[in-house]
Amino acid sequence: MKVEFAPLNIPLRRRLQTAAVVQWIFSFLALAQCCLAAFVLICLSDWWMVGVLYAGWLYLDKDTPTCGGRRSNWVRSWSMWRYFRDYFPISLVKTVDLDASCNYLFGFHPHGVLVAGAFGNFCTEASGFSKLFPGLTPYLLMLPFWFRVPFFRDYIMFGGLVSSEKASASYLLSRPGGGNVAVVAVGGAPESLEARPGALTLQLLQRKGFIKLALKHGAWLVPVFSFGENELFDQMENPTGSALRRVQDHLQRIMGVALPLFHARGVFQYSFGLLPYRKPIHTIVGRPIPVDQNSSPTKEDVDSLHLRYIEGLMQLFEENKGKFGINEDKHLSFI
Repeated sequence: MKVEFAPLNIPLRRRLQTAAVVQWIFSFLALAQCCLAAFVLICLSDWWMVGVLYAGWLYLDKDTPTCGGRRSNWVRSWSMWRYFRDYFPISLVKTVDLDASCNYLFGFHPHGVLVAGAFGNFCTEASGFSKLFPGLTPYLLMLPFWFRVPFFRDYIMFGGLVSSEKASASYLLSRPGGGNVAVVAVGGAPESLEARPGALTLQLLQRKGFIKLALKHGAWLVPVFSFGENELFDQMENPTGSALRRVQDHLQRIMGVALPLFHARGVFQYSFGLLPYRKPIHTIVGRPIPVDQNSSPTKEDVDSLHLRYIEGLMQLFEENKGKFGINEDKHLSFI
């Protein structure tokens, strides 16, 4: 394999963009393990009392990830996130104004390998969410497991990440006064195993839990499609039924997280590595779907709203695909 090295005279701005993405990849893949190891070492050292006090804090603070988290506007506004945004680059596009007196459930599609678009747009202010949607506060839902990791849990909550437990989403969507946005990567971990350039297959046909939540709390549904999300990484071939896919599916059922074997480019060369390709991500926030509160929705109620949601998502995709280089004969497929 011929290795294509990066030129030496790359502008400092692009070096800083790469550094910001290296930090993000490290946070995604290894920071939790490092935080856990640091906690264990503290407990085994002369500083063990610090570990004991923090363990007590963990117990007292255990409900915070399901009660809106602990966001920090300072962390969300770090200049590092602007370099992260410009690496791809990432843009957030509003189609209509959203009434800040309502609560919303954003369905984010596709999941991609590492949900870069969702993180950049909803966990930082780099793309200007607060300016585009004044009065709204976004919360990206993440697997509960990560909020049990010492130190790491506090860092991710600073960005506005909260637990994906039902109680967490219900807390956000039921808060009086409106202005809360629960962002759900609907396809979840299984969809990440399908994420590769050109993929337009979404895990949605059997995903109805978020629909039921919206009905119970009267939260308006908003389809969100992130063009370019699947273009960031290549992935080892893992067709359904293959040995690799069976192993991945088994681990996903046991651990709750998927393990896609992805690759793209490196820091100083463009031929292999774990950094994403520099491909633009355009995240389009669609029209809201009004939802009347129904504390005891029937299966027919859920199915009807689910169908309306799919139609809204398809319309959003079809109206915008030509702007972002997708051929007219390409359409979304659902499994």
